[in-house]
Amino acid sequence: MKSSWNERYAQQEYIYGLEPNVFFRQTLAALKPGKMLLPGEGEGRNASWAARLGWDVDAIDYSESGREKALLLANKLNVSFNYSISELSETGFTPDTYDFIALIFVHFPEHQREIVHQNLIKSLKPGGIILIEAFHKSQLQYNSGGPKNAALLYDANLLIKDFKELDIKELVESTSHLNEGEWHKGPAALVRMIASRKL
Repeated sequence: MKSSWNERYAQQEYIYGLEPNVFFRQTLAALKPGKMLLPGEGEGRNASWAARLGWDVDAIDYSESGREKALLLANKLNVSFNYSISELSETGFTPDTYDFIALIFVHFPEHQREIVHQNLIKSLKPGGIILIEAFHKSQLQYNSGGPKNAALLYDANLLIKDFKELDIKELVESTSHLNEGEWHKGPAALVRMIASRKL
């Protein structure tokens, strides 16, 4: 799996484009910058955008080639962020650290997903926000990206179960049109969530 992502990111083009995810960008527009965590950050488009807005960003991925491209993009845009190489299910996140966490199309097998989501909840500061945009279970009918294994796809009930300790502010299942590079393009079934850790 890691080798396949390294191979994808080794392409010269940024496979998900250079612009930040739309849901991510729209959400940040209403927030005061603070400390942010971006697990599964890939080629750095969201980290670079957040850094431009004044966020202190920690990015994590297990792809070395993704990190290389992310740092090239940061240099081009004259921004900086921390980017570490780590397997998310084996990462020990520091408790009560982040004001904002975003998982943008980061899909895990069930046994890893529950571990990662619980660790992320603990790493939020009280009042901190977590944002998720993921492919819905009905995404298999589309060719606009995402896992081809139904077990790796999400829905609202799954997110309610995983984040039941949080105050869920927004949770929407919808079909939208993606235009994020060549690998996320066309109609897509999505689930989006914004939730906060209770004070």
